[in-house]
Amino acid sequence: MTPPTSRPPTDRYGSDVLSGDWRSAGRPRSREVEATPDLVVEDFETGWVGAVVRVEKAGGMHVVHLEDRRGKVKAFPLGPGFLIDGAPVVLTPPKAAGRAALAAAQQAAARTASGSVAVHDGAARVAIGSRIFVEGRHDAELVEKVWGHDLRVEGVVVEMLDGVDDLEAAIRDFAPEPGRRMGVLVDHLVPGSKESRIVAKAAGLTPFAPHVLIVGHPFVDVWQSVRPQRLGMDAWPTVPRSVEWKRGICAHLGWPHDTQADIARAWKQILGTVRTYADLEPALLGRVEELIDFVTAATP
Repeated sequence: MTPPTSRPPTDRYGSDVLSGDWRSAGRPRSREVEATPDLVVEDFETGWVGAVVRVEKAGGMHVVHLEDRRGKVKAFPLGPGFLIDGAPVVLTPPKAAGRAALAAAQQAAARTASGSVAVHDGAARVAIGSRIFVEGRHDAELVEKVWGHDLRVEGVVVEMLDGVDDLEAAIRDFAPEPGRRMGVLVDHLVPGSKESRIVAKAAGLTPFAPHVLIVGHPFVDVWQSVRPQRLGMDAWPTVPRSVEWKRGICAHLGWPHDTQADIARAWKQILGTVRTYADLEPALLGRVEELIDFVTAATP
């Protein structure tokens, strides 16, 4: 009788499911990706999605900091366990160029859009009595975008005048006095203009004159204070006097300009190109900084 063929014992429970690379089972193999600035990844374990803002060495290991869409930052160990567009990746330390880019991004984050040192974790100051007045909504939105952080730290409110035709009445209504200064930013303040004549009268208004500073920029409209290169132009075009300036600009850029809604959308596009003070002309920058200094100065 032939003895039965010996067979290895059967493993009733199979192999240890925790042995080997169990996380990648059934999924494609992870590829290595350098952790460069603004790279958006998802942490597999927590589902946290964010952009790379910093990579550093802590406790003998590399850590990557991810900022989510709400501005919150969370740290994770650099390496495997991340997804990009649903595909697994292994984040690796940035090379020289990536490190330089991260350092530049960190340095930029330490400053506001106006170029001043950012104040973090500080509540906005209660509004002081002094105010800055601008002609219209577009002026106010531009000032807010570039100087908003600084103004909140100082407690300065920006208000709209809806034009300067009745600037004297606006000054009387605000009634500036010691500790309640009034700064005014005027569009197209050039010699011989209507605005220059209005300002000349308003600046000497008693008894308010010592507490009022009126400055202006030479541009037809605050749109023109944005560097034209941000819109792909070498210079802002000359618009015939017979054409409304903003509509003429939109026509030159090939944008819709028939309705007020078209003009509003055009401004949003222009404002969207402004990232920091470097995207604005010095003729506007200097005047706004002058107003901020004036309204925040201690009353003598």
